[in-house]
Amino acid sequence: MELTTLDPTLQLDIRYATPHNFMGRPLYSQARAFLQRPAAEALVQVNAELKPLGYWLLVFDGYRPWRITKQMWDSTPPEKHEFVADPQLGSRHNRGCAVDVSLWDIAANREVPMPGDYDEMSFRSYPTYAGGTAEQREHRDLLRRLMEAHGFTVLPAEWWHFDFKGWQSYRIQDFPFDKL
Repeated sequence: MELTTLDPTLQLDIRYATPHNFMGRPLYSQARAFLQRPAAEALVQVNAELKPLGYWLLVFDGYRPWRITKQMWDSTPPEKHEFVADPQLGSRHNRGCAVDVSLWDIAANREVPMPGDYDEMSFRSYPTYAGGTAEQREHRDLLRRLMEAHGFTVLPAEWWHFDFKGWQSYRIQDFPFDKL
C-alpha cells in the first residue's frame, strides 16, 4: 500500500531515490514509500496522534526490493554490517513491514533534529544513545513511544527503524516500485 494514498500529510524524504544517502547514489528510481496494509494503517494512526503535538511523520523508507538490500550489504564494510540487513536472511523492509521515520515540525516546516542523523552508522544511531541534547532525546523517545504503541518495535542499532508486528508472516519480495 502506498503510504501517501492513505495519508497525504505523511512527509516523504526518500533519500534512496537521491544521492543523499550512505551509498552516495540513487538506489530507487522513484521517491515513493510502501508498506503492507496493516503496517501502513498503524503508521497513519501514529501520524494522527502526532498532529495535535505539532508534528507529522517524516518517512525515509518503507518497502525495499531485495536487490537493493544486497547492494547495501555488499557495499558496506563488515565492521558496519549491524546497520544493514543480511540479504541471506532478507530484511523486514523486503517484506514491506519496516519503516524508517523521524518527526516533521509542522510549524517550522522542517525535520526535527535527533541525537544522530538518519542512516548514520555510529553509536549515535542507537535508540539508547544518551548523547545529543535533552530535546533531541525527548523527540526520539516520543517517536519510539508512539510507534511502539501501534505495534512497531525499534531496531536496536537505529532509532529511526521500526519493524511492524507479524513481519515474519510476509514473504521477501524483490519488486520494483512501478510493479507494486
